[in-house]
Amino acid sequence: MDLQRWQRDVTAAVTGPAPTNDHFHDNFKDRRDDDRVVETSIPFRLDALHWSGFHTRVVMALGITWILDGLEVTLAGALSGALKESPTLQFTNFDVGFANSAYLAGAVIGAFGFGWLTDRIGRKKLFFITLALYLTATAATACSWSIASYALFRFLTGAGIGGEYTAINSTIQELVPARYRGWTDLVINGSFWLGAAMGAVSAIILLDPHLIGPDWGWRLAYLTGACLGLIVFVMRMWIPESPRWLVIHGHPDQANAIVEDIERSVTGHAQKQDSYQHAWPKMKLKMRDHTPLREVVHTLFSVYRQRSMVGLALMIAQAFFYNAIFFTFALILTDFYGIGANQVGWYLLPFAAGNFLGPLLLGRLFDTLGRRVMIALTYGVSGVLLALSGYLFSIGVLSAQTQTIAWMVIFFWASPAASAAYLTVSETFPLEVRALAIAFFYAVGTGIGGVAGPALFGALIDTGSRGSVFFGYLLGAGLMIAAAVVAWRYAIAAERRTLESVAKPLAFVE
Repeated sequence: MDLQRWQRDVTAAVTGPAPTNDHFHDNFKDRRDDDRVVETSIPFRLDALHWSGFHTRVVMALGITWILDGLEVTLAGALSGALKESPTLQFTNFDVGFANSAYLAGAVIGAFGFGWLTDRIGRKKLFFITLALYLTATAATACSWSIASYALFRFLTGAGIGGEYTAINSTIQELVPARYRGWTDLVINGSFWLGAAMGAVSAIILLDPHLIGPDWGWRLAYLTGACLGLIVFVMRMWIPESPRWLVIHGHPDQANAIVEDIERSVTGHAQKQDSYQHAWPKMKLKMRDHTPLREVVHTLFSVYRQRSMVGLALMIAQAFFYNAIFFTFALILTDFYGIGANQVGWYLLPFAAGNFLGPLLLGRLFDTLGRRVMIALTYGVSGVLLALSGYLFSIGVLSAQTQTIAWMVIFFWASPAASAAYLTVSETFPLEVRALAIAFFYAVGTGIGGVAGPALFGALIDTGSRGSVFFGYLLGAGLMIAAAVVAWRYAIAAERRTLESVAKPLAFVE
């Protein structure tokens, strides 16, 4: 991106001209002990960086959490047949759907609680709290002895993952340069499907009755996920606290030191200002300890009411679409196509490939063609394709193989659509409420569209009627198409724009 054009954009974003002084460090002053104002160039210095090893390490450290989430959700789907055949648990289809809904309910509550903490105590601290909860609960799931214990441990696992969503999506937005933000966000969220592939392979091996007993394979699968999660503790050390968050919350010197370290890792030296042409725009921010909930509510539902409507539409549609289908795909294969529970993993591999390739290949277009075009396109196409494949399923012309191919094509489009929902709600609201905004839209979207979806589809599958399942597919398709219309009409063109130009911080001082 041309530096002068970039500077004009970010300068306009803070409604003030670029400063003429060449001081490298951010200047700040105390107006009163309780009314401190900092003048900072940190957001613009972060957005001016080119892609580097630092950003790659951030992607790896954050993406591995999504891989673990993919492993978790895939195991829940692929192991459903094994749970029904378990001598100890003997689940019904409703029990499977209920347990999966418990996982999503935990994610909803965890997103709310940890989202609130993320905005108050920072992004990095929450990484370790939520990860510890995830690891403990996943290991406990392996020791389940009844539907109640299994559902409880899945609930707690979901709470840990829900907290991860808020902290990680906030960090992506605040550390990655604006011109890479869309593609990076989609690829990190899409890495979920690498975990899904790992879960599929694990299920193939661990559910083989010739290798492991019927009541031990699914337990070892969950223990494997917990062990892999230990790797994340080491990788999380690579990620610093968000400098943008630190500045607003009264730590400008620490924020500046982190940015200098990032700049040295990217360019070999700190980015100095040697002329007016290379002077960084600055913005004034009133430092605060926290943001009151009343201000959060006013921001979401008054100041940015239209953006909130878009976020809800996208989240609800993708949550129902994904969770309803993905949590019950194994039941479709076993109940309607006669596939053995220990063979479901083979059918998940191409399904996971389509989901990962979608964000990887289409993600760049979200930064070039733009958010509105690509969000509307991916939501609309995936909805139409689901309705078409659902009709073919209802009349019985699909085999297990062609059903899997249909899912692969559908989710090639649906995967970037779902990731774009998180991208939208994390970049279109001010920094002070970003994590809680992600939590709110994820929680409401998942609560309405996600928690009900698996239980509903489990009940529809229990009827043994293809027509009943087709009704569920039509509902999911309708929600996606409606969300596409909303996005086309109201979504914000946030591509290649600094976060502060998309939504001014609440702490901004004229």
